[in-house]
Amino acid sequence: MQMTKTAGLYTAQRDWISLRMVIDHCAMPADISPIQVLSDTMWVMNDLTRKTSDTPQSSAGSAAYSEKGDDYFAGSHDYFVSELPDNPNASVLEIGCAAGYTGELALARGKCGRYVAVEMDESAAEQARTRLTEVIVGDIESINLPWPNNSFDVLIMSEVLEHFADPWHVLRRLRPLLKPGALLFCSSPNVSHYRLIGMLFRGDWRLEDSGIMDRTHLRWFTPKTYRELVEGADFIVDSVEPIKPFTTWDRVRIALAGGRRHLFMKQIKIKAHCPE
Repeated sequence: MQMTKTAGLYTAQRDWISLRMVIDHCAMPADISPIQVLSDTMWVMNDLTRKTSDTPQSSAGSAAYSEKGDDYFAGSHDYFVSELPDNPNASVLEIGCAAGYTGELALARGKCGRYVAVEMDESAAEQARTRLTEVIVGDIESINLPWPNNSFDVLIMSEVLEHFADPWHVLRRLRPLLKPGALLFCSSPNVSHYRLIGMLFRGDWRLEDSGIMDRTHLRWFTPKTYRELVEGADFIVDSVEPIKPFTTWDRVRIALAGGRRHLFMKQIKIKAHCPE
């Protein structure tokens, strides 16, 4: 127990040091801001890897799913379901449905009458079939899609775009399947969170089995570049927010950091729509 407390205190102290480093540097003139340098560096890294999407990383990322535990595929994303309009006639497409709990919740609440999904993990897809209208197993980057254009009213992509070798291509590929005015809900981790920036200040970059630093992530986004990803696929972005609303303490820290909301957004959530 004492070791747990000590580890917790160490983590809190390390996060506070990271936050102070970020805030202190944010006060520097814009032309020499390390934050801007880090942001530009991440943009360049993302751009370079985008041009080399056909790499061994892709197969490594896909294969890593077989090592995920059952808890990785459990749970529903109520923050998306609650934003769906009440429309029992709507058709929803979800990419990366896991065990199908989000779709089950949407159907139960009368948010749609048809819920279709694509899932890479065969075991999770088998569970999802007991809950959803239709589930296809495969990699969305390469499988043939059986649906005609203008088939769906909603597209949900929760914590999946960061797992693709070419998420730009995936979004552009899915876009014709959506009806005019259809909604898009997507979310991904934020690489510009202050804890990750603090890690870079310490000269570190440690991957983990889950969370923001999940080792199966192939792409990294800031709120700005995530928005650009969505807009580049011909969507109109309605909002860019954290999955969990900012707390009062978050807002204090945002003020101390010069209004830089992205530093305190662990996960990016975008709501967008197709042009009418």
